[in-house]
Amino acid sequence: MEANQARIAEVSRNTKETRIRVRVNLDGTGEARLNTGIGFFDHMLDQVARHGLIDLDVECEGDLHIDGHHTVEDVGITLGMAVAQAVGDKKGLVRYGHSYVPLDEALSRVVVDFSGRPGLHLHIPFTAGAIGGFDTQLTYEFFQGFVNHALVSLHIDNLKGINAHHQCETVFKAFGRALRMAMAIDPRAAGVIPSTKGSL
Repeated sequence: MEANQARIAEVSRNTKETRIRVRVNLDGTGEARLNTGIGFFDHMLDQVARHGLIDLDVECEGDLHIDGHHTVEDVGITLGMAVAQAVGDKKGLVRYGHSYVPLDEALSRVVVDFSGRPGLHLHIPFTAGAIGGFDTQLTYEFFQGFVNHALVSLHIDNLKGINAHHQCETVFKAFGRALRMAMAIDPRAAGVIPSTKGSL
């Protein structure tokens, strides 16, 4: 990745279940335009953009007459594809990122590695099965879709929490901040792949 090269990508993914367009600018200001048809999910994606300083556009037409599963999972897949494309060859990338985020009684930790290998550890003991129209089980599906296509290792732990909204929001905020750290360009390692193997 050249020093001043824009890290922007746009990906469209169309299936019989969803039609999705995602555009990312990894060096943005946190602006978001979101329309997934699931209000709480849009709210969570907005947290990722705002706290990750990622400009994020998501348009999704999904089979919400069934449920939100395909929409949430496929947005995760498409976002992962866009992030992988925008990151490019990873030269100069910090690579690792982590964040702890509190919200009132809730506290979550997210750690990410742009390793080139997909892996997800997720532990969120949700205190409710749904938040608005969002099935809390779909949090896993979103992040699994993301890691499979962004090719990252991702560890997510909700350490404390009573209110499910707070639990989920701390996770997505911490995810955004961990991404921001990991995707930053390290001025001391310009043009260098951050791996002893020489490739990621």
